[in-house]
Amino acid sequence: MNTYPHPIIAKEGWPFLAIAFIAALLASAFLGLWSIPFWIIAIFVLQFFRDPARMIPQDTKAVLSPADGRIVVVGKAHDPYANREALKISVFMNVFNVHSNRSPVDGKIEKVEYFPGKFVNADLDKASIENERNALVITAANGQTVTCVQVAGLIARRILCYVNASDTLARGQRYGFIRFGSRVDVYLPLTARPLVTVGDKVSATETILAEF
Repeated sequence: MNTYPHPIIAKEGWPFLAIAFIAALLASAFLGLWSIPFWIIAIFVLQFFRDPARMIPQDTKAVLSPADGRIVVVGKAHDPYANREALKISVFMNVFNVHSNRSPVDGKIEKVEYFPGKFVNADLDKASIENERNALVITAANGQTVTCVQVAGLIARRILCYVNASDTLARGQRYGFIRFGSRVDVYLPLTARPLVTVGDKVSATETILAEF
């Protein structure tokens, strides 16, 4: 088991934290008790951008959750990014979840594709094909294809991805971030065995979604 090597606060959050806490301090100076809502907002921003250390399972057959959240889909679906029939597992993130995204497997990125789109509720299955999204097609260390798709949501309006085609990822490696509620879809070979069901709560990196 390896400790996930990232700071407790996501780097994407520092500008928002600075604005929120400066506003709260100014409100305290000029508004007294009326500044409480500003402090509540600042605390919310702080918890949203938390990025805690995670322990990484080393089982080579494991496909790890790329995000914190709740499982909303487990089933057969068409993977339009790798053009195949696949096992699809989707994780919905609400505004209270950690929003950094981690690689589900060790492997090489074959392609990265960004698609502009709508911002419907990411809890709906149509969000997978209608919303703004960014897809990674990965050849895992065992030769299998794994597709990992960041999907924007009703409130989430900013997908951040820091990797490119031909980059190599390690399981649990941080590769992106989605701001303010969203979804991540994972497409696996049909031979993969799911270890989660709809409604399960999962933790990025620490929860094993499936084995293949």
